Amino acid sequence: MGAGRYSALSLLRGALGGHRHWGRAWRAGEPRGPYDVIVIGGGGHGLATAYYLAKDHGIRRVAVIEKGWIGGGNTGRNTTIVRSNYRQPQLQRLLEYSLKLWHGLSDELNYNVMFSPRGALFLGHSDADMARLAERGDALIAMGIDADLIDRDAVARLVPLFDMGRDARWPIEGGLIQRRGGTARHDAVAWGFARAADNLGVDIIENCEVTGFLREGNRVTGVRTTRGDIAAGRTGICVAGNSGHVAGLAGLKLPIESHTLQAWVTEPVKPMIDTVVMSQTLHCYFSQSDKGGIVGGGDPDFFPSYAQRGAPIRLEDSIAQAISLVPALSRLRMVRSWAGVTDMSFDGSPIIGETPLDGLYLNGGWCYGGFKATPGSGRLYAHLLATGQSHPIAAPFDLARFAQGRTIDEAGAGPMPQNR
Repeated sequence: MGAGRYSALSLLRGALGGHRHWGRAWRAGEPRGPYDVIVIGGGGHGLATAYYLAKDHGIRRVAVIEKGWIGGGNTGRNTTIVRSNYRQPQLQRLLEYSLKLWHGLSDELNYNVMFSPRGALFLGHSDADMARLAERGDALIAMGIDADLIDRDAVARLVPLFDMGRDARWPIEGGLIQRRGGTARHDAVAWGFARAADNLGVDIIENCEVTGFLREGNRVTGVRTTRGDIAAGRTGICVAGNSGHVAGLAGLKLPIESHTLQAWVTEPVKPMIDTVVMSQTLHCYFSQSDKGGIVGGGDPDFFPSYAQRGAPIRLEDSIAQAISLVPALSRLRMVRSWAGVTDMSFDGSPIIGETPLDGLYLNGGWCYGGFKATPGSGRLYAHLLATGQSHPIAAPFDLARFAQGRTIDEAGAGPMPQNR
């Protein structure tokens, strides 16, 4: 963990004292507007936005408003994968921008976010798969993004526990690996950004739910909350999974649906899988956490929902596919399952831009890919909230693209589900 306010003596005291003496990593913020900027949402994206507003733009009268607790939403409910090997060039640029930030993020925040560039491997199960992976690899290399097409022997050396038999349910013909990709500790990312933003004067206000917006004509001038009205010059929505609901409080209808995305984790075991495993054909992905558990996920439920419980049908699909790839997983016990609530935009790409209301901005619609974009999304959104103008990397992701026919079809970026 980061040193920050803790001396070596205080760290030792906390560790040996039953963890009863730890000080707060950030202040318990109280509403004290008016603010220059309010960021609604205390997840990774919202906290990163606040941090970069203060650090890059010198805007320190910033409040992050979170209806629950920091890291209690999707930031703490994802499978922690970090990569930039997407299909559309607009998303390649955005995620590569973010991946470069990931590589220096622990030093940047003075907090160990446990970023582990162990590689992100897409498996190919047929000649057609390998052709598509080769095409994607060529496109990534043309953008200056690393991508290595590897044969089945190289895949077997990378993960010896794969079922490499020709009669396997999903025969493995090769793969495409991004060696700079990997995983990070989701909680540590939220905590690191929260502490760093707090150190720069940002107010982090937890247990404060937004119930409406303050308006002067077409301009949003702040928010109504369960802890009173709070005024601000600009307000940014950053509430993954709840974007449609919060925007609806301002009378906006977004091209987004909220779906649940399933995940699971096994008991901890010794190291057995040393990379992130995904598939060109299956919608199954898994990696081994630093605690030793195998963390995996699969399809969303494909119907609107705000539930955060596991769904047996989706879990069964994902786990069966994982076991077919690595039969040794069948010996492990599942510890728990859960779901994250995701913003599913209508083209599979995020929305970062202004809304039809002056002073109100949106960052949402991240579908499956929000965690990996955390630092890049926050920095780009901070630029928008500070200047009123989109950064060139974020400009293609404006809300107006849906009305103007400029959609960015990234629906095929990940493994495609078999049961749509």
